[in-house]
Amino acid sequence: MSIPYELTGRKSQKARTRNALIAATRDLLAQGLTPTVEQAAAAVSISRTTAYRYFPNQRALLVAAHPEIEMRSLLGPNPPTDVEARLEAVVGEFARLTVETEPELRAMLRLSLDPDPADGGDLALRKGRGIVWFEDALAPLRGRIPEAGFRRLVLAIRSAVGIEALVWLTDIAGLSREEAVEVMHWSAQALLRAVLDQGATET
Repeated sequence: MSIPYELTGRKSQKARTRNALIAATRDLLAQGLTPTVEQAAAAVSISRTTAYRYFPNQRALLVAAHPEIEMRSLLGPNPPTDVEARLEAVVGEFARLTVETEPELRAMLRLSLDPDPADGGDLALRKGRGIVWFEDALAPLRGRIPEAGFRRLVLAIRSAVGIEALVWLTDIAGLSREEAVEVMHWSAQALLRAVLDQGATET
């Protein structure tokens, strides 16, 4: 198994170079570009040969530039107990993160729509972080509704909130980002209320 270039010799200097390439890539994405390895190298004034030692192709560079958000919860240290309030908080934070990192997320979405077997199914958008966050938001419903229904609700809300929804609402429906976020909030709460109302009629 080969060792990544940045993990051999002069590790601190190589880490700085790698981070500089990633930062330049994010800056270029924010400008509306989808940078190549060569463009990222030029932005930080290093040679193409050096840049390719870190990232063998554009795809590897864009994957590295994806924001890493490893939080298991978006509810904060003192989460509400009411499920509607919990969902509102998580949708708000998820939507904020989506808008703030929109260029990187759009780049990752493009990669996800054009899969490469070399990725091994490991692209960031395929890791289901949003699913974990919405399971956390809706945790008070566990035991109150069937597990299959809980899972269906989580997936339905995730499909209505995030980069995929933002792209459709802004690019296709023509909404502003503020309006798109409002629709995400409305959709999430509507789905939750539908499940709660159904449970009330069955009891």
